[in-house]
Amino acid sequence: MSKMAEDAKVAIQGSSKESSVYIGSDSNRFKGHDGRWKARYSTVIVLHKDSKHGCQLFHETVVMDDFGNLKQRLMTEVSFAVAAAMEIVDFLDGRHLEIHLDINPSEKHKSNVAVKEALGYVTGMGMEAKVKPWSWAATHCADHVVRHH
Repeated sequence: MSKMAEDAKVAIQGSSKESSVYIGSDSNRFKGHDGRWKARYSTVIVLHKDSKHGCQLFHETVVMDDFGNLKQRLMTEVSFAVAAAMEIVDFLDGRHLEIHLDINPSEKHKSNVAVKEALGYVTGMGMEAKVKPWSWAATHCADHVVRHH
C-alpha cells in the first residue's frame, strides 16, 4: 500500500460514516533535463469530514516519460485514480466515494478524446465517476498539487 493510501486509510477509519472520499488525478507535461518529454502525475485522496466540515488532503506525485499522446496521458491519470481507490475501498465501510476525472465531456475540448473509455473504466470497476465541471478533486486539488509540486 502506498504511503498516501496508508495515511488516507487511517484518517478514513478515524472519520465518521457520514464522511465522503473523493479521488482525482491530474498531469502536466514538461521537458526533462535530458531533453525528453516527461509527465508529472499527481493523485489526490480527499477526505471530506462528515461531508460538511472541511477536508483532509493526501497526495502522491510520480514522473514518467511522455510520448505526446493525450489520450494515453488522460487514461494514465484515470488509472492512477482507480489504483488509489482500490487501495482504500476495503476501508470505506459505507462512506461515499467518487472518482473525479480531469476530462471534459464537451467535444469542444481536447480531453473529450478519452471520455467514453475513462467513464467505462471507472464504472466498470464499480465506482462512481464525475467529469468536468463536477470533478473538482481532479480539476482543482490534483491540478494544484501537480503544478506546485
